[in-house]
Amino acid sequence: MMEKLPGWLLLLSLLLSVPESGAATNEAAAGNLLWLQLATAPFPHPARAEGHSYDGKLFDAAVHYRDNTVAVFLPAGFSTNGPTDFVVHFHGWHNHVARVLEHYDLLPQFVAGGRNAILIVPQGPYDAPDSFGGKLEDAGGFQRFMQEILASLREQHLLGSGEIGEIALAGHSGGYAVISSILAVGGLTQHIHEVWLYDALYGRTPKFQAWFESDARARFIDIFTDHGGTKVETEQLEAELRRAGTPFLAREEADLRKADLRANRLIFIHTPLEHDEVPVKHRAFAEFLQTSQLRQITTPPTVK
Repeated sequence: MMEKLPGWLLLLSLLLSVPESGAATNEAAAGNLLWLQLATAPFPHPARAEGHSYDGKLFDAAVHYRDNTVAVFLPAGFSTNGPTDFVVHFHGWHNHVARVLEHYDLLPQFVAGGRNAILIVPQGPYDAPDSFGGKLEDAGGFQRFMQEILASLREQHLLGSGEIGEIALAGHSGGYAVISSILAVGGLTQHIHEVWLYDALYGRTPKFQAWFESDARARFIDIFTDHGGTKVETEQLEAELRRAGTPFLAREEADLRKADLRANRLIFIHTPLEHDEVPVKHRAFAEFLQTSQLRQITTPPTVK
């Protein structure tokens, strides 16, 4: 795995405040970070109009289910020629977008990934113990969301043709739920050939299977821990694939090589890391990008 890249310069303005809708944070060496408030963002949603109760505590709608923030990041050197590739990352429980970008070093990792793609991080349940993906779990919800993203970027003259190319879906922890719904009913499935789960396979496994069994180009990566709650579900899926004679790669993280990530479609990685360390400590987000089917950036920036 890659060495950690310091990201404090890139994220200094992010830590100070979240700009108003449409505002951009410009970092010449790294890229362009925009904060959008979108009607098609996961929340608010009727299913959480009264909030959500968990373990005897009410997480009220006003605080936890009203934020329609979406962070959008275009790396330096991004080319608008041809279709546009996207990576959409979904956070887990007790989190919010500003913290996700900083805590998991997503922007420096995305730059290190070297892909000519746009990173999108929508706000899910705000600092709540909830895996629900709001409007992105509705039929056609993901397609409507991506259409609004495209329209917003065109308005700011940040896209060329605006056609969608490849889409990779990444999720940490509870982010698995919304990804499974996007694969099943969200639309744009013909563009989604990559799914990366960071200690996130808690269930809905048949939806993931239906997707990768129907797409010869699908690459499904499941990295799991001993104590995050995903080990049993992963081992059950491996056993089912083994019985069906479906080839897959299972590796300890320490033994994994980039060639393994490039050469295999179904990849199961056991890591000794703790649940919250999985996306960041060994730079897994960057490595999955580097070995992905997304187009490479032609003039990658230098991150110091």
